[in-house]
Amino acid sequence: MSAGIVHPFTGALHEQDGEGNIRVTLDGKVGIFGIDGHWISGELRECDPQLCGWVGGPQIANHRVDPTPTSD
Repeated sequence: MSAGIVHPFTGALHEQDGEGNIRVTLDGKVGIFGIDGHWISGELRECDPQLCGWVGGPQIANHRVDPTPTSD
């Protein structure tokens, strides 16, 4: 299972590349983008900049969700 997000319309997978960029994969083509959606390298030259921001942005815990598992 990937830690990225699949675009609901295009099916492109947006995921962190471990170097602060976003790797986008679609139909066997790959592109590397900044978290603001600007193209850096690769065959794929288009992405969803908002998804890049979501995937590459800070991961903030939700105060309404307790990450501690409970046993009922």
